[in-house]
Amino acid sequence: MALFDIFKRKKSDATESVEQLPSTEQPQMTQQEEVDEGLRKTKEGFFGKLARAVAGRAQVDEEFLDELEEVLITSDVGVETTVKIIKNLEARVARDKYMNTAELNDILREEISALLQECEEKSENFGLNITEGVPYVVMVVGVNGAGKTTTIGKLAAQLRKAGKKVYIGAADTFRAAAIDQLQVWADRAGATMIRQDMGSDPASVAFDTLKSAVANGADVVLIDTAGRLHNKVGLMNELSKIRNVMAKIIPDAPHEVMLVLDGSTGQNAFEQARQFTAATKVNSLAITKLDGTAKGGVVIGISDQFSIPVHYIGVGEGVDQLKVFDRNEYVNALFGKK
Repeated sequence: MALFDIFKRKKSDATESVEQLPSTEQPQMTQQEEVDEGLRKTKEGFFGKLARAVAGRAQVDEEFLDELEEVLITSDVGVETTVKIIKNLEARVARDKYMNTAELNDILREEISALLQECEEKSENFGLNITEGVPYVVMVVGVNGAGKTTTIGKLAAQLRKAGKKVYIGAADTFRAAAIDQLQVWADRAGATMIRQDMGSDPASVAFDTLKSAVANGADVVLIDTAGRLHNKVGLMNELSKIRNVMAKIIPDAPHEVMLVLDGSTGQNAFEQARQFTAATKVNSLAITKLDGTAKGGVVIGISDQFSIPVHYIGVGEGVDQLKVFDRNEYVNALFGKK
């Protein structure tokens, strides 16, 4: 059974460094295999705890549910989401009068899958709902260090590979390193980057980017933003100003406000989500760095608690390891393929 079949490891292809260009020549794992490998530490951590809780038990009872609650919370699923899962299991036990531990794997799979929200667009245009004639605008927000710049670079590379014309706006004008790093990614991806001097008005950069993108027939615009949380009012005002100036060029821009969260930070990612959703309207999530952590349960809790779909997950350093999120692949990686 998948519940105990957790220590079978697939051989991982050597992932390429962030500093390298994407290679199409290297042997490719399937998407499911890459997600499996990226979530391996989460699976081992979660199921290791679960196996210890199940050991010696024949049925799911109140005492076991208390232990399961602790397993979920310590796996960074989050308190609110954990309570929801436990209540649903309690209702099942009350209804069915008996539930054996062998059934638990399938039931947990169902419960977790039901809590995960994903974006509807998946296969075409690397998950973006691009329409011909109008650039699709994504404003990317998140704290410094969460992986915003890298996510924008990987997203640009994937979109260019799909034949899309991509513009990047370097509206994080408070860090010279951020602008330079983004320029490197843009050059490698073959995207056009609009930048101004450090300390320039971020809204001015966004305005110029959209104006140029429209004039030159771009398909997608990715706008980087500053990741400062020490002044929430300032952040809110800055993001509002950027949104307002973009709407002057394209009335419904930005079409997507993507919050990038570092999955390895666990509960800190919840706090960042609270801060940014309070500061601006966020309608998609990108959760990065899941391959290096056992805290991948944050995907479940954040998606559920904030009712925001997960658009992308990062399961490795390679450009191709930014994946369009698919909840079936996620639960398969945790529970094994049915």
